Amino acid sequence: MNELEANSMCVPSRNPQAGTAESEASAAPALHAPTLVDRFGRTHRALRVSVTDACNIRCQYCMPADTVKFLPTERLLSFEHIETLVRAAVACGIRKVRLTGGEPLLRSNLSQLVQRLRQIEGLSELALTTNGMLLPDQIEALVSAGLQRINISLDTLSAETFKQLSRRDGLSRVLAGIDSTRPFPGLIVKLNALVLRDVNLVDVFGLVEFACSRGLQMRFIEFMPLDSDRSWTQARMVAGRELRQLLEDRFGALRPIQNSDPSQPAVDYEIESTGGRVGFIDPVSQPFCQSCDRLRLTADGKLRNCLFGREEWDVAELLRDPSVDAAGLVQRMQACILAKHASHGIEQPDFQPPTRAMYQIGG
Repeated sequence: MNELEANSMCVPSRNPQAGTAESEASAAPALHAPTLVDRFGRTHRALRVSVTDACNIRCQYCMPADTVKFLPTERLLSFEHIETLVRAAVACGIRKVRLTGGEPLLRSNLSQLVQRLRQIEGLSELALTTNGMLLPDQIEALVSAGLQRINISLDTLSAETFKQLSRRDGLSRVLAGIDSTRPFPGLIVKLNALVLRDVNLVDVFGLVEFACSRGLQMRFIEFMPLDSDRSWTQARMVAGRELRQLLEDRFGALRPIQNSDPSQPAVDYEIESTGGRVGFIDPVSQPFCQSCDRLRLTADGKLRNCLFGREEWDVAELLRDPSVDAAGLVQRMQACILAKHASHGIEQPDFQPPTRAMYQIGG
């Protein structure tokens, strides 16, 4: 890692508290780094980093029920390699990093990676997406290491429906994971639900009431053609506009909340009768491609410029090659960004889903 950084045309300054060698590196004159701008003028400021493809449940909208083979440990990027890539990305304008999986809390000592990344000067936001089942044992270490935001998946409050949807038991563990975040008032927590018409549509009212009772925001995500079983259909998907109408019929008017960050995929509303908040992420019915600022890194070191893309750019080979400096990483990131399409193309008749399912890409 030191050789990569020392030779870089794009070296970020280091945290002066991180040690003598890092202090010396941060004293070097800073050079202006290239930004990650695609052909359509979209500047990329967010990076999603998958730390594993493994998961402890088997959700219908993501994974196969049984026939799943996870990456061997030696194929996963090391924390050192992830840090090196993130440093190069931050030097080029990335400001937000979200750790994903699979289930990221299955990756041993994840708090150590959080601590490494929080020391990167210029990184303004570090977040995690999880199913919450392993949070009680890890939440204190994660927050102490510097984690700022957590999104927890909660698709139902019914143990029977949870088992049907995830093909595993575990709702009580998810709820315990949500409760484990309560002693940390500085931590921003949001709940995410993906709704399948034939499974958990009846649960949406209870989910909103649950979230509001705990002062949390509930967000609903449309079912996307990223499931391993290839069972996605328009009929099973519940569009965000339909959910909004259902919630208005139940709770009264929803008032749109102006989002200060146009790149955020969620459209947020306040429930006027209660003051609670709900959000909707509608990538299928209301694509937000025109403001997309995200780059993705898979657990085995492949860059992707779109969740639905079919192309990947290998950075694992660069990170494991001591002769490659950070300038090489920047060039690979730029090549990935410049190949990005104007939209994901789900609405096109010739659309083909990516060869990897959601758990293999990173949520």
